[in-house]
Amino acid sequence: MLELSDKTNLLEQKSYRYSLQDVAEPVLYPDLFSYDEVPRVSFNHRRVPMGMPEEVWITDTTFRDGQQSVEPYSVKQIVDIFKLMSKLGGPFGIIRQTEFFVYSETDRQAISECMDLGLNFPEITTWIRATKGDFKLVKDLGIRETGILVSCSDYHIFKKLRMTRKQAMDQYLSTVAMAFEAGVVPRCHLEDITRADFYGFVVPFVNELMKMSADAGIPVKIRACDTMGLGIPVSEVALPRSVPGIIYGLQHYSDVPSEMLEWHGHNDFYKAVANASTAWLYGACAVNCSLLGIGERTGNIPLEAMVMEYASLRGSMDGMDPTVITEIADYFINEIGYKIPDMTPFVGRSFNTTRAGIHADGLMKDEQIYNIFNTTKILNRRPSVLIGKSSGLAGIAYWINENYDLGANEALTKHDELVVALKDWIDGEYENGRQTSLSTSELEDKIEQLSGGRLRRL
Repeated sequence: MLELSDKTNLLEQKSYRYSLQDVAEPVLYPDLFSYDEVPRVSFNHRRVPMGMPEEVWITDTTFRDGQQSVEPYSVKQIVDIFKLMSKLGGPFGIIRQTEFFVYSETDRQAISECMDLGLNFPEITTWIRATKGDFKLVKDLGIRETGILVSCSDYHIFKKLRMTRKQAMDQYLSTVAMAFEAGVVPRCHLEDITRADFYGFVVPFVNELMKMSADAGIPVKIRACDTMGLGIPVSEVALPRSVPGIIYGLQHYSDVPSEMLEWHGHNDFYKAVANASTAWLYGACAVNCSLLGIGERTGNIPLEAMVMEYASLRGSMDGMDPTVITEIADYFINEIGYKIPDMTPFVGRSFNTTRAGIHADGLMKDEQIYNIFNTTKILNRRPSVLIGKSSGLAGIAYWINENYDLGANEALTKHDELVVALKDWIDGEYENGRQTSLSTSELEDKIEQLSGGRLRRL
């Protein structure tokens, strides 16, 4: 049968529908996922069309997946982070939703206080167990949407749940029916989709979800979860690892609308951000992230990274305030006590700091030479240099000018007597066996001494 596609506006064949393959033995893809070797990437050279939705957005799991990986946040901390997230996302809700647990009194108090703020974005959603009591709890809290776990790989169905595919599907569908009965929008977390039999289980299962949704008149969201970070952002890669193939397949063979399709990834193989961007490019409206990438094992997709990806792909921040990224990083460091690795992009102490003398020389001449963008304007983070063994005269001059906020008329050049004297002292420190960088207080003390008090310790 031919149907006119509302996605491509072309006649497409719709006659074939995938049916559940209720296999006797699990399909574990041993050629791809030999446990004693690094997972392999298989190519089938089948391309699917790129099709970015008209509108894309970010969802957040800081208080759910992220909070499972750190000490529990206090109610005050959750409320403070929620407000910062709203400020970052801007008036148009580019950061559209954030999800909470509802199990403890602390969880429910945090939800209540965040709701009382009256902010339009991010919308509060939840993640619950598949019980009628939990669905009623969500409804009673006045929450419109909740996440439920529907593991879809045979690793989970056979090995964890000890079920057949048919048994798992029946259980999942009954859980969705409970959500409909409670009047709650279910967000189905298709756990481990990058190791699942896509056409033998995922597509037939999602087809049933879409039928139930149409009958109930309640939408169902599909969250494609790359639980092990195995997704590959290349179209010609074979399923189950192809991110373009997964997104295209869910749209084309299961008729999942873009606005109901969300990508959730992990960073085990350093591909979390690339995979999330690919999901956007191939048709998913939403990518699910956590602040600073905090999450299971190697972490989730860093939310701040997708803010930058959004601006790169759309050519605009669309109301987001990226300077709040720096406020969020400072809050995690100073209020929560979380240590951000120094070299973490956008939020680490050293992300726009250079140690090499030749780089510092370039920064002095024009910071565009070695700074990724105007970090002062975009992130409220001025580029800096670190004084150490490899610092040259230019780096020392740059550090003094930045540290003491010397204007154009006062700025020192690398030939200034103070700069030369300070470099001689620094070189002597390292010639005498020092291995560590010099602290700010050490440098300021020495500068005050060498300058005769002209530049005093701040």
